[in-house]
Amino acid sequence: MLTASAMGYFDKEIEKAVVLALFVPLIISSGGNSGSQAATLIIRAMALQEINLKDWWYVMRKEIISGLCLGAILGLIGFIRIMLWQKVGLFDYGQYWVYVGLSVSVSLIAIVLWGTLSGSMIPFVLKKLKLDPATSSAPFVATLVDVTGLIIYFTVAGFFLTGKLL
Repeated sequence: MLTASAMGYFDKEIEKAVVLALFVPLIISSGGNSGSQAATLIIRAMALQEINLKDWWYVMRKEIISGLCLGAILGLIGFIRIMLWQKVGLFDYGQYWVYVGLSVSVSLIAIVLWGTLSGSMIPFVLKKLKLDPATSSAPFVATLVDVTGLIIYFTVAGFFLTGKLL
């Protein structure tokens, strides 16, 4: 329901640049998967007592590096895919295909970074609140990152495509 609400909020942008809708599954899955994976690793480390609450800053620093690296790799792959399909003629993204590619790439970097940070920090917050991080972290993280990922994506697309497609 929240994802539909986020999509509805950007309805006018989607109408003007339908090409943006093609990448929504990529955006959602990249953010949700990176966040769920981070949450799973942190919960496991907590359960094995490899980390505790005071290690949150150490974990955050590692996840920033991890999120930026993974996001950059996925962003590069996304841009190359758009460029190849445009050049080979498999799909016509229009005259502003470079800006569409940059929108997807930069969004992936930001969303994967947000996913890894959210996924790694929510278990710490739940543990601090004396709740079991294993009971709700991954589903909560996936939902949070899916919805906020759409907001990030359409905001970044607006930055790159305003005056062009939007």
